[in-house]
Amino acid sequence: MTERDTHPSSTHPPLPPTSEDDQFSRLRLLRSRRVGIATYQRLLIEHGTAQNALAALPEVARAAGVSSYQVCPEGVIHGELKAARAAGARLVAQGSPHYPLVLNDLKDAPPFLWVIGDVALLHKPMIAMVGARNASSLGTRMARALARDLGAAGHVVVSGLARGIDAAAHLAALDTGTIAVQAGGVDTIYPAENADLAQNIGTSGLRISEQAMGLHPMARHFPARNRIISGLGAATIVVEAAAKSGSLITARDALDLGRDVLAVPGHPMDARASGCNMLIRDGATLVRDANDVIEALAPLAPAAPELPLVPPQAPQPDTRSLRQTADLHSQILSRLGPSPLAEDQLIRDLGAPTATVTPALVELELDGSIDRAPGGLLTRAS
Repeated sequence: MTERDTHPSSTHPPLPPTSEDDQFSRLRLLRSRRVGIATYQRLLIEHGTAQNALAALPEVARAAGVSSYQVCPEGVIHGELKAARAAGARLVAQGSPHYPLVLNDLKDAPPFLWVIGDVALLHKPMIAMVGARNASSLGTRMARALARDLGAAGHVVVSGLARGIDAAAHLAALDTGTIAVQAGGVDTIYPAENADLAQNIGTSGLRISEQAMGLHPMARHFPARNRIISGLGAATIVVEAAAKSGSLITARDALDLGRDVLAVPGHPMDARASGCNMLIRDGATLVRDANDVIEALAPLAPAAPELPLVPPQAPQPDTRSLRQTADLHSQILSRLGPSPLAEDQLIRDLGAPTATVTPALVELELDGSIDRAPGGLLTRAS
């Protein structure tokens, strides 16, 4: 199953921080309350530097109806940097040489990644492998065989450090290269039973996270982690998965990026195989062994050359009146509900210029009226 897009992206990743002070300020901006990735990027474009954006943020929030807004205190970032030093973690900024270029395909690519281990793995051929936490014996054996053989063929195995299929894949690929994408802070191991495995991955592989150091994962962090797993992999292999599972979310994320999805079939009576069987029914490549994966990847065309980084143009000044702003907010909220909606679809539905809608979305995100789901999708806050 694949939805390949052969056209190069028309967007460019943001320029990397130019100094330690700039990096500190950018991290502080990103960690400020209700500043998601889209808001972070717009504030940088609109105000030129993170320092300027931090200075302007309270007024932006005030215009959105939040009168007591405070940006992230400097002490919080100093504490995060101190925790990173203690854990041996490094900060990799989007646009820097160590940042994986494939993540730029994500609409909401993480501006920063904390990494522990061999960062060079991010620039080798990567394949994502996901599956059930309550995996069967056959499922874990299959995951181990695939990870071992794909590793021997030169691929880095990417997974989510969960129990079951994830753990089996990581363990089998330790000697050839594996990357664990964590839902919480890179220094916070979940589940605790994988502590030894995580330690070994940090030594011979790589652990990464976009979350703040010390953050314990919550349910909403796992879909965000899954988009990074699918973003890193040239293809995503699902070994065992129920009909409604996080593994299928990862598969959908991969399809949205135009990446291949492959699945291992299972017995029709085993609920743990229902998701894989559904994927195969809908066109995913059936996987019996690593050769099937390698054969499926062979037709992929070489990646398009990276375009030079171009500083984005600042948006036009917002000239809306208070009444126009209130009307636009009302129109946006009336079109949003609990089901996620893509921002570009919302803009088309409104029939308004992007330059008019996006500042309003920033305001509504800051005042807590809307939320952004992984992939840049919008929902009305409950």
